[in-house]
Formats: sequence, structure tokens, C-alpha cells
Amino acid sequence: MMTDDLVPNENGLDFSMMEDAVGYSLRRAQLAVFQHFNEAFSSKGLRPTDFAVLLLLKRNQGSKQSEVAEALGIQRANFVAIVDGLENKGFVERRKSETDRRVQSLYMTPAGEAYLNELMPIWQGHEEWVLAQLGGVAERNSVISLLKRLYD
Repeated sequence: MMTDDLVPNENGLDFSMMEDAVGYSLRRAQLAVFQHFNEAFSSKGLRPTDFAVLLLLKRNQGSKQSEVAEALGIQRANFVAIVDGLENKGFVERRKSETDRRVQSLYMTPAGEAYLNELMPIWQGHEEWVLAQLGGVAERNSVISLLKRLYD
């Protein structure tokens, strides 16, 4: 390899072997988006996963706890702690299923609805930042379409 082939980062490390690696680029993009999300929501003390649960429950009241965990790609054991936290804050409640008492259904409380309404402008600002980074709606739609190929 010649010195002209080096692709140094700010630390002077050579990333030329990784610059075309899809997984590496996806991970770096995820870190950048999550960092911006965390900064945008820092005053609310909110984690991306908590927000995702509330957002999903907004239109899916009464979903099984296991369904929500699966939809978000979270292991059931880890999801229990997430729901516990949201329940302790008064944003979500578990109810026994009317058809199967072993199943827990999730409902957003009025406090959870109010909190989510407070968060929506922050999320909108975050999404606008992501959109600006990608270069517009068409590029965002293209990125989403390509990413869905990897997980659909």
C-alpha cells in the first residue's frame, strides 16, 4: 500500500480497509444518529428504547408485551426492565389479557400520552436533522428502502 492510499481519520489511523465495509458504515451512522438523539432528549432523561416503546404503544394500545419486544428487536428479559421503568414513571401499565391470564398487555397511561406529546417536537427536530444530513426526503426514502432489504 502506498502512502497516498491511506485514509486517515482524525486520530491518524488508517481506515482504508474499512471504508467500504457496509457494517462499519452502518455502525458509525447509528452512533451519530443516537448521539444526536441523546443530545436532543438529554433534558428529558429519555433513552431511545423508551421513546420507541411509547411511540409504538401510541397506535398499538393493548399489544402483548412479547409482541412489542419482538417488534423492537429487544430480548424479552431486557424488555421487562424497560417496561418496569416506564411503569414506575407512570407512563405505561401492564394488564392481564382477558383471553390468556399469562399474557401481559401494554397500555399507555394518560401521563404517558401527555409525556409523548411533549416529546414529539423534540423528535421532529431530531428527524429534521437526520433528513438534513442525508440531503432530503428522496435520499432518506432511498436509505430506508435499502436498509429494509437487510432486515425484512
